[in-house]
Amino acid sequence: MADSKTLTSSSKRPVISQNDIYVAQCKLCMKFREIDTQEEFEEILHKIKQEPFDCSKKDNCRCDDPADIEYDSTRTWVKYKPNIPKTPKGFKRISVLRDDYSKLDSYYITPTGKQLRSRNEIAAYLKDHPQPNGVSALDFDFSSPKVMQDTIPDIIVKQKDSANKKVKIAKDEV
Repeated sequence: MADSKTLTSSSKRPVISQNDIYVAQCKLCMKFREIDTQEEFEEILHKIKQEPFDCSKKDNCRCDDPADIEYDSTRTWVKYKPNIPKTPKGFKRISVLRDDYSKLDSYYITPTGKQLRSRNEIAAYLKDHPQPNGVSALDFDFSSPKVMQDTIPDIIVKQKDSANKKVKIAKDEV
């Protein structure tokens, strides 16, 4: 089994931490670089397959510079799928980590401040609030990034393990 460093460094996908620190990994030196805004992060994520991220894409940054942040378990990390559509102008995408650390749920905040949780809610909103630039429900992505298991706090892992043991014991008794 590959360790977390190998798993992470083998990917060309950007990663985001639970604390909304946006990070991309350089394809050349494999160092993690902080991305200043969610918009920049989404732009990188949207084009990651066609234009893999490297240090030169960040102002005043080279592969020789130290990493901006190290991959470790001091925060929970997730990996997004590549080529996710950029959030339409005027909307904001938020990701919320579930209490059990199983996944992040994505929501969109509309220009009017309403929180939308599904493509159906988006379609209904767009029907009632036509967008001048032709935004459609297909411009929104609710896919969940992968939570990196080796960065989940130990207390959560122990709770999950003990919950699984209780289920197993109950099955064995039947």
